[in-house]
Amino acid sequence: MLVITRFRVHDVEGFRDRAAAALEVFQARKGFLAADLERNLDDEELWVLVTRWRDVGSYRRALQGYESKLVVVPLLSEAFDEPSAYEDPALL
Repeated sequence: MLVITRFRVHDVEGFRDRAAAALEVFQARKGFLAADLERNLDDEELWVLVTRWRDVGSYRRALQGYESKLVVVPLLSEAFDEPSAYEDPALL
């Protein structure tokens, strides 16, 4: 399961710090597989956080708890309001 979360970033240093903190929380969660934080080549304010999870339940559970509410949810509230969860069509 893949989560693609896009951001319009004006304060790069602050954003990178918040994203790094959120990734630390994610990495400690069961079902977390990998993550990439990337900046768009054509639009330097456009960033994407791509995370991979064992299943959708793992991702949803990763958003629960005090630490996630304190660190992850504020970061995700900065993201574009668009669908972000994807699954492998072969698994449908």
